Amino acid sequence: MIQLLRIELFKIFKRPRTYISFGIVTAITFVIQLAMLSDGKSFVGFALQGVSEQFDIHGNIMNGYLIAYIILQSLLIHIPLLVALVAGDALAGEAGMGTLRLMLTKPVSRRKLVLVKFAGSFIYTVLLIIWLAVVALFLSIALFGKGDMINLKSDAFVMVLQDDIMWRYGAAFLFATLAMTTIASMSLLLSAFADNSIGPIVSTMGIVVVLTILSNLELPLFAVIKPYLFTTHMIGWKGFFDDPVPYAAIWRSAIVLCAYTVFFVTVTVLYFNKKDIKS
Repeated sequence: MIQLLRIELFKIFKRPRTYISFGIVTAITFVIQLAMLSDGKSFVGFALQGVSEQFDIHGNIMNGYLIAYIILQSLLIHIPLLVALVAGDALAGEAGMGTLRLMLTKPVSRRKLVLVKFAGSFIYTVLLIIWLAVVALFLSIALFGKGDMINLKSDAFVMVLQDDIMWRYGAAFLFATLAMTTIASMSLLLSAFADNSIGPIVSTMGIVVVLTILSNLELPLFAVIKPYLFTTHMIGWKGFFDDPVPYAAIWRSAIVLCAYTVFFVTVTVLYFNKKDIKS
């Protein structure tokens, strides 16, 4: 199993498309940071306009913690596409190149092959989130400094003290990893049905976009199904920046995401065990 995983990771990281994801994360982060360096004070001043009339706010408001939060809000809705670039290619790419049939001639069970593919996609996802943490959080701190963080919400604002922030970011990145792992497992499932990687990648983004729209629509028609959509729970990382932290809601979202991940991987194994690879 370990040897198979090493081979899978070698395949993933020898492809140029793998590094496109890291480049896109870096580029978008740099653009946001550059924009905040040049005109961030005006942006923050406009955002705090209503708050500053009622409260006297001092200190380094436009600090690295606030910039990192803005970056995460912008990027975490796009990272599913970057995850799908690898997970959607895991099985479909092998089928498209004609190597899938060759791999299964070896004494390797189909179940083990699917689990190795999922493990490789998971490791890639973890590394992508770690890189996001480096460029979005630590680089922002280096550029903008530290300070208390103001989390502006639609109906309120939350002041998070500087000494109480880092654990929140650590928990948020862990939750984001769980959310992106759910996307990876779904993309892997779609990959099992296809013979080229384009279909699973496009289908993954299509599903995410449609379900995200349903999750955000405040209509009674969709109120019943919204709690059961995984996209509704993918933004659970934001709860770590509330005061008090809604641990019950976060745990509920984590359980839903884990359930979806297990379901997607299980269906992939069951389908792939019966898939005709000779045609």
